[in-house]
Amino acid sequence: MKFKLLLALSFWMLLAAVSCNKDDITFDAPSQQLRFSKDTVFCDTVYHQVRSETYVVKVYNNEDKDILIPRINLEKGAASLYKINVDGKAGIDFKDVPLRKKDSLYIFVEIAPEATGPEAIAEDKVLFTSPAGQQHVTLFSVVQDAEFFIKSSSNPNVIASNTVWDNTKAKIIYGDLTINPNIMLNIQQGTKVYFHKNSGMKVSSGATLNINGALDHEVILRGDRNDPYYDTIPKNWNSIRMETGSILNMAYARLFGGTRGLDMRQTNATISNSFIHTFQEYGIYAVGSTVNAKNLVMNNCGESCIGIFRGGNHNYTHATIANYSKTLGSFNRMGIFATNEWKNDAGQTEQGALQNLSVKNSIVYSDRDNAVNFEQTPGQQFDFLIQNSLLKYSSTSEAGFPFDNNVNVVQSIKNQDPQFVNYFTAKQNLRVKTASPARGKGNVATAGTVPFDIVNVSRTSNPTLGAYQ
Repeated sequence: MKFKLLLALSFWMLLAAVSCNKDDITFDAPSQQLRFSKDTVFCDTVYHQVRSETYVVKVYNNEDKDILIPRINLEKGAASLYKINVDGKAGIDFKDVPLRKKDSLYIFVEIAPEATGPEAIAEDKVLFTSPAGQQHVTLFSVVQDAEFFIKSSSNPNVIASNTVWDNTKAKIIYGDLTINPNIMLNIQQGTKVYFHKNSGMKVSSGATLNINGALDHEVILRGDRNDPYYDTIPKNWNSIRMETGSILNMAYARLFGGTRGLDMRQTNATISNSFIHTFQEYGIYAVGSTVNAKNLVMNNCGESCIGIFRGGNHNYTHATIANYSKTLGSFNRMGIFATNEWKNDAGQTEQGALQNLSVKNSIVYSDRDNAVNFEQTPGQQFDFLIQNSLLKYSSTSEAGFPFDNNVNVVQSIKNQDPQFVNYFTAKQNLRVKTASPARGKGNVATAGTVPFDIVNVSRTSNPTLGAYQ
């Protein structure tokens, strides 16, 4: 009994002590300006009535006293497109916000606006008013109107008739979107196509996907997280899966940020003036397929920028195929991998002839010892030509072919740094510097078949290797 009495008395004494300590805290008006973790919050691009991710601003009290911030509010008040949460409380206007000395508080910001056109700017300010003066943090976001393609148990999410997508609305895909057999989808210049996590596109047998971008008006195909951080992160979506007998025509496109870019099964692709980068596995994964590409730029793919399986027919002219990565550092990161074999979905190994692999006036380079790996199956056709190109090459055992004194390697260069301006994807610029060994080394006749580079500069004289003159 005495023990219980003692315990109860101790509890009430502790409670009284805590209460007294709390009452003893005094908060003064700020005499110095506040400090912020950032003065501008750039929210990612958001779509009609879809919430952005939540952004954080930390507010610091550098004074040696506890303060009450008289007012924190959104400048546009109830008319603002933004929502804020100040130290755990949601609202638009907050009075007498306490902040302990040498401490900080969190302000969370998000936006879920209604679009007023194809693309608009949303702006506001979080105002901080105190005797030390008014301060603010700017809020900024691009808002796009959007059309949604959502797969569900009641919606198979298919394109069942010939369709044109233009740039008046962004296209947001949840789950797989399927182009039905023998149907054509035309994506016009400037259109933006965003894939949600674990989403992709399937081009059925006999269907055609035309991606019709233009210089300075490219078609963008990427994940739906638009914060710049995600520009360099793979696996934000799945792939564009091309079924047997489907056709791809792609010009002036940027395809990035997924698991595989083009996942091709006995299909035909014509690619020009395009960028494919930042994929967990392959930028192009081609099984028994035909690919004709010119002015193609690739980088930052886990296994290989280009994976050629079960042979096929491939032509790459004035391509810049680089593979540099910080996020995928433990992967193979080759430029081109080619083999006669392929393990199908049932786990069975299939074989096919590599009728042609032509790499002309191109650069295939990486920060690995070797950027090219050919694995020929004995007895299978494996025809290749590397002409007027610059390769990262280690040895016959690593690459699968001898470089020197090889009739299939013509006037090409090995292991000379191409001197890219910036090969990391955050500031990707795969032009080569003035002193690059790739300058003026292209075959003139080959350059004549692609007379303008990826930014429409003439290359008919002294052609530079790769996609840029």
